[in-house]
Amino acid sequence: MIWASTQTKVVLTLLVVTPLGFAFKFYSGPDNWWFNNYGAGVLYEIFWILLAFLFFPSKRSGNLIPVYVFVITCILEFLQLWHPPFLQEFRSHFLGSALIGTTFTRWDFPHYVLGCLLGWGWIRFILTRKDK
Repeated sequence: MIWASTQTKVVLTLLVVTPLGFAFKFYSGPDNWWFNNYGAGVLYEIFWILLAFLFFPSKRSGNLIPVYVFVITCILEFLQLWHPPFLQEFRSHFLGSALIGTTFTRWDFPHYVLGCLLGWGWIRFILTRKDK
């Protein structure tokens, strides 16, 4: 029963984080540059952490997943410096640009750290509240 409770909390959180991430990506109000680029990046990290945790819901994986997500997204960030035709084709579509990005910027890294810390903290919160 604990698995169902944890899984339900993760799914509910994903149902909030996912549309919020897209809303940030298309937000056009004040400070939209931050929301579109960096705020969405924070939520991108949280999304991947929660999605992985949905399939590997343990305390140990909850501590490792944010590290793996950070490393993978950093690799993807550096891949934005590489422009072979197959990646350019993939990036030319919305899904491709949303998943692997289009432009390298070093300012993404602090936001990736923030997203991973928030995702890790949320997993810890879910795990400590699993019986409630």
